[in-house]
Amino acid sequence: MWEHFAHGSDIGIRGRGASLDEAFAGAACALTAVVTEVDSVVPSVPVAIHCEARDDELLLVDWIDALIYEMATRHMVFRRFDVQIEDHRLTATAWGEPVDILRHHPAVEPKGATMTALLVRRDVSWLAQTVVDV
Repeated sequence: MWEHFAHGSDIGIRGRGASLDEAFAGAACALTAVVTEVDSVVPSVPVAIHCEARDDELLLVDWIDALIYEMATRHMVFRRFDVQIEDHRLTATAWGEPVDILRHHPAVEPKGATMTALLVRRDVSWLAQTVVDV
């Protein structure tokens, strides 16, 4: 599950899930939804991503920044995310396709995750959120 939240000229992304892995995958879907309709993306090309940080909040920033880097350098958008997190180490496969401007109608190009509203916590479910500079 994912959602956006308003933040000035930037946009907040939030993922929720039964596990930390699911919350990070949800945040990744929210990132895609900043650019295009998630359902318009065909998850046909796998891209491996690895991140490591000293805590889960910094790991979320690194994860979102890694996805933004892959989106920018590969000219891709992603829809499906298989995420495994253990001891602040993330191993993931992001599934997507090259951007098709006529089909995806990209709205903005995210520049990076920020420390603003950065939060990773567990209460009833896991929550992973940050604000993305667009």
